[in-house]
Amino acid sequence: MANNTWSDVLAPICQTTKMRELETFVDQAYQTTQVFPPRELIFEALHQTPYEAVKVVILGQDPYHNDHQANGLAFSVTKGQKIPPSLRNMYKEMQDDLHVTPPTHGDLHAWAKQGVLLLNTVLTVEAHQANSHQKKGWEQFTDAVIDALNQRQTPVVFVLWGGSAKKKSQRIDTQKHKIITAAHPSPLSAYRGFFGSRPFSTINDTLVKLGQTPIDWQIPD
Repeated sequence: MANNTWSDVLAPICQTTKMRELETFVDQAYQTTQVFPPRELIFEALHQTPYEAVKVVILGQDPYHNDHQANGLAFSVTKGQKIPPSLRNMYKEMQDDLHVTPPTHGDLHAWAKQGVLLLNTVLTVEAHQANSHQKKGWEQFTDAVIDALNQRQTPVVFVLWGGSAKKKSQRIDTQKHKIITAAHPSPLSAYRGFFGSRPFSTINDTLVKLGQTPIDWQIPD
C-alpha cells in the first residue's frame, strides 16, 4: 500500500473481507504465474501521486500484459519499451492539441509527479492474458480510490476515456468535480471521438478555472 495519506484514506476498504480475498489471490498469482507489473510497482500510481496532491485522474483498464511493459501507471510503459498504440495516439493528440514534441519513450512518471493519477481499474494482470485479473476485487479497491477523491473538498478533474471508464461518472459529484469524456485512445476507437477532443488543453483550462496550476504535459526525454 502507498506510504502516504492514501493508507489512511483507504484503510476502511483494505480491512474488508473482499480485500483480504484479493490479497490472497494476488499472493498466489505472483507465486504461481508470471504477473505484471512487478510486485513492488502494483501501487506505483498511489505512491507517485499522494491523495492530497491529485489534480487529475486519467482512468485506464488493466496493466500491459507483455514483458517489461507495465510500470504501475495507467497507459505508461518502462523506458526502453516500444510505445504502445493507445499511448502513441495520446501523444499524437497532445502534439496536435498543445504543439509539444512527443517524447521518444512511454514513461509517464513526469505527469504523475505533477498530480496526474494514472489509475487502472485493475492493478495486476497475468502475463499475456489481458483482463485475466478482472472481477477478483481490484474494481472495488479502485472504486474506493475514486470515492475517496470524490469526498475531497479540493476539486479533481476526472478524465474518462471509453465506455468502461465513463461508467465511473455515476460515482462523481459533478457539482464539485469536473469530468472530461471522449472515446478511448486505442486504435479501435481513437478516430471515433478521441482525436480532436483536445483533452490536454481542456484539462489545463479547467484547472486554471479551479484556481490550480496547469499540468506541464511536455515529458522530458
